[in-house]
Amino acid sequence: MIKNKKTNFSKSYIGIYLCTFVLIALFIIISNVLISRQNNTSSKYYRVEAKRIADEIKEGSSYSNIDLNEYPHILGIYKVSGSDFDKTNNPYVIKNIDGNLYRIEYKGIDNRNLYITFNMILIIAGIVVLLIVVFITRKILKPFNNITSVPKELAKGNLAVEIPAEKNKYFGDFTWSINMLRESIENDRKREIDLQKDQKLLLLSLSHDIKTPLSAIKLNAKALEKGLYTDEEKKLESIRSINKRADEIESFISQIIAASSNDFINFDITMGEQFLSVIIDKIYKRYAPTLSMSGTDFSIGKYTDCLLSCDENRLCECIGNLMENAIKYGDGEKISIFFEKIDGCMLINVKNTGCNLKSEELNKIFESFNRGSNAANVKGNGLGLFICRKIMHLSDGDVYANIKGGCFIATLVVRMC
Repeated sequence: MIKNKKTNFSKSYIGIYLCTFVLIALFIIISNVLISRQNNTSSKYYRVEAKRIADEIKEGSSYSNIDLNEYPHILGIYKVSGSDFDKTNNPYVIKNIDGNLYRIEYKGIDNRNLYITFNMILIIAGIVVLLIVVFITRKILKPFNNITSVPKELAKGNLAVEIPAEKNKYFGDFTWSINMLRESIENDRKREIDLQKDQKLLLLSLSHDIKTPLSAIKLNAKALEKGLYTDEEKKLESIRSINKRADEIESFISQIIAASSNDFINFDITMGEQFLSVIIDKIYKRYAPTLSMSGTDFSIGKYTDCLLSCDENRLCECIGNLMENAIKYGDGEKISIFFEKIDGCMLINVKNTGCNLKSEELNKIFESFNRGSNAANVKGNGLGLFICRKIMHLSDGDVYANIKGGCFIATLVVRMC
């Protein structure tokens, strides 16, 4: 399939070369035709003027007294004998007027030199265009064609797909990025498989471990039920044993819950430094056009620029999640970002109008897969704010939310450098 695709592409770019060549040839031919017509048109002027001069001479005017300013295409008028016809380098026409010969010189164009020069320029320009087409085809179109099937194969789960290496500056970084994406997907899949395997082994182990205290509880419960213990001390000891075994089961269940709630998303944080203005500029360019089209009043409050300790891309992701949250769950009237400085931290607040979330739900909205009561008719998976919290905690920051005056306000706490 790939071989056939390359063959088809080879044929297609040979077609591109041929089409380019034909277009250049047509352009040269059409240009020559137009110039030829222009020259023919220009030649008519000097013929008309020569005829007028001949008429003046016939009427008795002296050829030396004729005002050449009235004849812009005529250079001079000379009375000549039979041996003087060609004593000039200018083009001319001979007129026989009343038995006398007159050489009328005119402004001519050396068509041969003009055509040669003009066509050489066109041919050189055509060669340059053809070379540019060849360059674009080989350096851009061909490498792009070689990797068009890669995203489709990755989407199908074929992580062994071959990604051709490209060393040119146009696609080298792109193919490297695609390869990094494939490796990332492959690592995520391996990590997911390992996690599922570990969780299954843990669940099997804990399930087996639960059976022991559960059996002890059942035995003690049956003994108490049948009244096998007549001594009060024995009864109390049996009850204590049941409580102990129940505590063991509770401990196992806690381990199961902890295993089930392990991070299912990998968060890679690369801490660095970036100016607040750079972060906000990215957010504004991303959301301002869309919100303007939807009629939402989007504003960014005044702030003093400062250097933040953060992972730039991850912080943009967090603000983006808060913006998406404001767009989905707000009333679409107004969204604003404003700032506060407290104890060496920059507070980035995203505020939206039209909040109908209950205040008692604020503590739960940052949990994974948890969606508030205001999300009934809105598509989502309940991970946006959860991801924000995990990223901010790993970045030595925090995130929280509150409701004021019918507005939802989510706040990122970012340390300043």
